[in-house]
Amino acid sequence: MIKTRVLGNSGLEVSEIAFGGMSLGQDHQENEKIIHQAIDLGINFFDTADLYDQGFNEETIGKALFNKRKEVFISSKVGNVLNPDGKTWHWGPNKAYMLKAVEDSLRRLQTDYLDLYQLHGGTIEDPIDEIIEAFELLKESGKIRAYGISSIRPNVIREYIQRSNISSVMSQYSALDRRPEESVLGALQESGIGVLSRGGLARGILVNKPAKPYLSYSEEQVAELKKRWSQHGDPLKASLQFVLQHDAITTAVLGIRSVDQLQGIVKAYQELKPIKELFLLPPNTYENHR
Repeated sequence: MIKTRVLGNSGLEVSEIAFGGMSLGQDHQENEKIIHQAIDLGINFFDTADLYDQGFNEETIGKALFNKRKEVFISSKVGNVLNPDGKTWHWGPNKAYMLKAVEDSLRRLQTDYLDLYQLHGGTIEDPIDEIIEAFELLKESGKIRAYGISSIRPNVIREYIQRSNISSVMSQYSALDRRPEESVLGALQESGIGVLSRGGLARGILVNKPAKPYLSYSEEQVAELKKRWSQHGDPLKASLQFVLQHDAITTAVLGIRSVDQLQGIVKAYQELKPIKELFLLPPNTYENHR
């Protein structure tokens, strides 16, 4: 089975591997099959957003989890406002919108509460106090159990650490994106805030896609890392080990779109062993939003 860790101050004991719903297809029946098998394998945390497939992703996850609601934790995200054309979005979080958007997400997910509600991005120019007030109202009303933000911006993350009671931050983190190590992970750990890592496979480059430039790393550097990691056997194991060995990380959110992919991820997780001398490139750092 999959171990659990407590997510920040939320009290939620979430599985160390979380189901990222964004990659799911358009077939409700197939999605239900994948999601139910994930539960059987020990995954209890499912992440989605109102933005994904214009709400369909929430609908398909809600349909699959309707009879499993008490067994799982559901997270969704808010902040991207649907334009009048019904197809495109723009960034526009505010209190009134968030209080309306949560109702739409709850309806699509067929539940009366979310375990975690996250701001789907964020800028330093946002009405941060208003956003926090909306989250707190939703928490007081019982419509959400905890809240957090999804962000890679240190300056934004610092503001929420100082001004809110967030339980978590979702941030991109992998062996090819070590930027959070500079200041973000330590600050969150010190504040008792959980970290949901995403992008742990670096868009598949660390696992099954050819080497190419990634952030500040050259194609040659990426190729060298992949070559060294191949010495440990399955690169998926090395990728998961790298993310989960950091004490600040609560769970690794991985996009899952098929039963085979799900089984491969869980198998790799169950066979994880500490890698004492895992080759790593020099840490990269954030260039903007510091």
